[in-house]
Amino acid sequence: MKRLLFVSLFLFLAINLFPQKKIFLAEITSEIDPRMAPYISRVVSEAENNNADAIIFRINTFGGRVDAATQIKDAIIGSRLLTIAFINNRAISAGSLIALSCRKICMVPGSSIGATTVVDQSGQKQSEKYQSFMRSEMRSTAERNGRRTDIVQGMVDEKMVVPGINDNNTLITLTAEEAKKYGIADTLVYSLNDCLSAFGLKDAQIIKINSNWAEDLVGFLNQPLISSILIMLGLVGIFAEIKSPGFGFPVIIGIVSLLLFFGSSYILQLASAINIVLFIIGIILLLLEIFVIPGSAITGVIGVLLIIGSIFLSLVGNNLPFMDPNAVSRATIQLSGSLVCAFILIYFLAKLLPKSSVFSRLVLSNEEKADQGFVSYPSIKELVGMEGKALTTLRPAGSAEINGQRYDVVADWEYIPKGNKIKVIRVEGIKVVVKELKD
Repeated sequence: MKRLLFVSLFLFLAINLFPQKKIFLAEITSEIDPRMAPYISRVVSEAENNNADAIIFRINTFGGRVDAATQIKDAIIGSRLLTIAFINNRAISAGSLIALSCRKICMVPGSSIGATTVVDQSGQKQSEKYQSFMRSEMRSTAERNGRRTDIVQGMVDEKMVVPGINDNNTLITLTAEEAKKYGIADTLVYSLNDCLSAFGLKDAQIIKINSNWAEDLVGFLNQPLISSILIMLGLVGIFAEIKSPGFGFPVIIGIVSLLLFFGSSYILQLASAINIVLFIIGIILLLLEIFVIPGSAITGVIGVLLIIGSIFLSLVGNNLPFMDPNAVSRATIQLSGSLVCAFILIYFLAKLLPKSSVFSRLVLSNEEKADQGFVSYPSIKELVGMEGKALTTLRPAGSAEINGQRYDVVADWEYIPKGNKIKVIRVEGIKVVVKELKD
């Protein structure tokens, strides 16, 4: 019994006085995009909260978006823990910036690091402005961790000559042996266990952190095709609310789509709170133009510009545009495609679906009729068929003179210049719908 108690006491003291080291492991083994930044930030935060001894980033990537790579770099550099880059295949382009941000780098023989020139989506080298930014990022990161700045700048610019490594026409891409020789890598290893042993972390507990469902969902929503669909559905929902006020199914789909778009962009640090505020102001101005001050045009134009501008800025990203040379072109293509598809769908809804029984079940169609006691404005049904003149430009709302009196009217899906003749084709409650009388 005494021996058992002695052994138990010894094990208790050994566990508490000499606790097992904890290592957090993160995977950077795919294209670097905005959805990876929150994942790496979470890994760093969890490792620090759990008093880990180190964080290992297993890197095997051809690169990706520069803005996402800089966010990941900032998260790694800002950690107080030992950070280790374990390159088992390659760390190319933006992947080399992430590797250099770690305090230690170990590489498997046969792996490589470098080729960090900023290129566009077609692989063409970008202008000096982008190269200058990338050189400064690589240089400052290398300086922070005591690595040669001339070599990392040569990874970005082929004009940066490093004697014995390259000439003035080639970018620097180092093999594992070369990286160790020139001080870019700290050691060569054959496995993750070898990497742990090299830094005194042998037999440590490895805690692998994978992306969670929320990060995967946000990343899925931010894919170009999905975000374009969300924008299109959001614009169609705005149209549905303007055309048929009420809380129908299309409006709900539009609201949910915009919430998903702006929400995922905000989480990925692409959209800022300012973008969201601009969008809301744009919606308010557009509604004022249609329902409160029709015919002024200024509020409507500003509202539309704010709506489109806020979406465009969210697609470009909350970072400076020069951090990603493809951001503007990518955002332009996405937004243009969404607008074209939205206009086609809006035309389809406006011309065809109102006549179908299916559409009538999707939108709010309850009417408050006069014979049921709902009367808030004198009937003006007698205006149907009368002719008059547009007193303001109808875009589509404005004012017109009919039978010597001034009325607020709405053009029926057309633009009617000021002074042109019009004819009342129907009256919907207090809304007078007109069309242009052409010679």
